[in-house]
Amino acid sequence: MIITNVEAFWLRCPIPKEKQHFSDYGLLTDFDMTLVVITTDTGLQGFGEAKAAVGSSGVCASIVTCVENEIKPLLVGKDARQISKIWEHIYNGTRDHYSLSRGRKFPILGRRGLTISAMSGVDTALWDLKGKALGVPVADLLGGSCRDKMEAYASGGWASADKIGDQLNGYIEKGFSGVKMRVGIMDQTVAESIKRVKAAREAIGPDIKLMTDAHGTFSVPEAKQFCRGVEDCNLYWFEEPISPDNRHGTAEVRQATSIPIALGESEFTAFDIRDLIEVRAMDVVQPDAAIIGGITESMRVAHLAHTFQLELAPHCWGSAFSFMAGVNVAFASPAAVVIEFSLGGNPMMYDLVNEKITVEKGMISAPTAPGLGLTPNWDFVHEFKQKINH
Repeated sequence: MIITNVEAFWLRCPIPKEKQHFSDYGLLTDFDMTLVVITTDTGLQGFGEAKAAVGSSGVCASIVTCVENEIKPLLVGKDARQISKIWEHIYNGTRDHYSLSRGRKFPILGRRGLTISAMSGVDTALWDLKGKALGVPVADLLGGSCRDKMEAYASGGWASADKIGDQLNGYIEKGFSGVKMRVGIMDQTVAESIKRVKAAREAIGPDIKLMTDAHGTFSVPEAKQFCRGVEDCNLYWFEEPISPDNRHGTAEVRQATSIPIALGESEFTAFDIRDLIEVRAMDVVQPDAAIIGGITESMRVAHLAHTFQLELAPHCWGSAFSFMAGVNVAFASPAAVVIEFSLGGNPMMYDLVNEKITVEKGMISAPTAPGLGLTPNWDFVHEFKQKINH
């Protein structure tokens, strides 16, 4: 299992016009991702995803450069089975021997940001490789699935107040018993966000889980006002109420409401999650395997969630590869009970891979295929690969 090659491809695929939506990120017309491919001396390949943006659109050129020019030289010739050792080697750079001998971190300067995103894709690809080599799903390598099935919630909800009920009920008709809608700056006013949530709850009834996501766009006073306005709507959680740069502000919002607060998709490494836990900023932890440091770091976060009695709900808005990374982590963690399923226009979830990802009656089954259980559609990769000028 010696690593012979590490590659990264920036893919950008247009979203069909009828599936495009408008949010605080603007009109999303394209979906971007970085596909990381690791090849061993046996010809076996593992695949992972790295993200340049939490949403679906972002320039991935710097991630490709980081993977191929900075990380690849560190990995070629290494044993692909030694995932934890490789993670520390990349994170600590030339001081990794100190880190391993002393049992603590000596990190490189790029211990946050796109370097960690690049690491995320590499780490996930290594877990995929190991699962394939052993013929078991990644969840089995993480200790095995804690349940046979898990509830999936439909993630979408951009429609106006007069149409949000129809949009969410459309998700429910597909079998989902939980739905998430977007709120925040896209609505221009807090009052409009409150109006849309009240319309949503009235339309879907009292028994469907309803989550809201502000993408970090409210101020602290606005987030408090929103919470007061929807207090009687029985929200399952309120996601990223304010900027991820203001963890103390998020803690202030949480203290002012009984609505559970969810966040974590914009964070890098378990250290960031630890800091959020220390200031009591959240109830639901949402690591994104393509951002936080891969499956390795996602599981470290899962252990934190379990230890501090918080719910784990991985952020799974991305390609099929980060989705299945989150699914395997969620099934292996006792702290996870629901999983995000994108209802936006997402060619990377369906057209990028040869396998079909399915949700039946609102439930997703525990992984059974080796590794992440996915293989790229190489015709799709070659068609939408972006040229990068170094």
